[in-house]
Amino acid sequence: MENGGLNHEMDTASTITIKGILSLLMQSVDEKNGKRLISLGMGDPTVYSCFHTTHVAGEAVVEALQSEKFNGYSPTVGLPQTRRAIAEYLSCDLPYKLSSDDVFVTSGCTQAIDVALSMLARPGANILLPRPGFPIYELCATFRRLEVRYFDLLPERGWEVDLDSIEALADQNTVGLVIINPGNPCGNVYSYQHLEKIAEIAEKLKIPVIADEVYGHLAFGDNPFVPMGVFGSIVPVLTLGSLSKRWIVPGWRLGWFVISDPCGMFKNPKIVERIKKYFDILGGPATFIQVCVASAFLWP
Repeated sequence: MENGGLNHEMDTASTITIKGILSLLMQSVDEKNGKRLISLGMGDPTVYSCFHTTHVAGEAVVEALQSEKFNGYSPTVGLPQTRRAIAEYLSCDLPYKLSSDDVFVTSGCTQAIDVALSMLARPGANILLPRPGFPIYELCATFRRLEVRYFDLLPERGWEVDLDSIEALADQNTVGLVIINPGNPCGNVYSYQHLEKIAEIAEKLKIPVIADEVYGHLAFGDNPFVPMGVFGSIVPVLTLGSLSKRWIVPGWRLGWFVISDPCGMFKNPKIVERIKKYFDILGGPATFIQVCVASAFLWP
């Protein structure tokens, strides 16, 4: 099968996911020793009884279903009220206002990652990823034929980005820089000053920042969570997030891909149209789940 079909150039090591690694580990576990296993690799808070969402969440879903108004297809980019609610929620932490046109609703943050990398991919391109980081990025990059270049996070500095290595790794074919904040898997939270330096380097290199903020506001320690979009006037930011972690509903598969770019540097009509066309081939979250988003941001 030389043409088409499976790409045999992709070896197992470069395409295995975190779930695949977990499965391999679980196969070697001795269940007879009586020790309880606690997974630190699977970000599903619902597995443990001490974490549960508010009852208002379930009531919102029941109400949406019983209304029989949300059994049909939604627009491929998401329901208008859902996009508006996400824009208003994210704008609360920004020095400017996002519009609903800046927001695209995805099936969880994983699909948002795929959208971001797919939109930036082109022949010969490379992307800068953090090490350690979230393995899904490498997987998506491999399938999109993006060369991965890793920059290190420095444990002696609270897992800050090695800023010098970013400039050393980037070239004319670099199409983006991924920042995960709060960090996964390290749990670090970047300071305002450090994020500003990252934005300035990205602007110097003329590349957008992909800001994975799926753990946004789940911050512990001295540093408060600062969204990368705060620096959208310096460099275009593609903000990725979801309801999964903060609202403890990962099974709802409700995420977002947001263009945080008040200066319009990334809002070329051709780019926006390309994003919309890509969403035409994607399957978004269930319509009745989308309609619950507006109330989700008000849950206690």
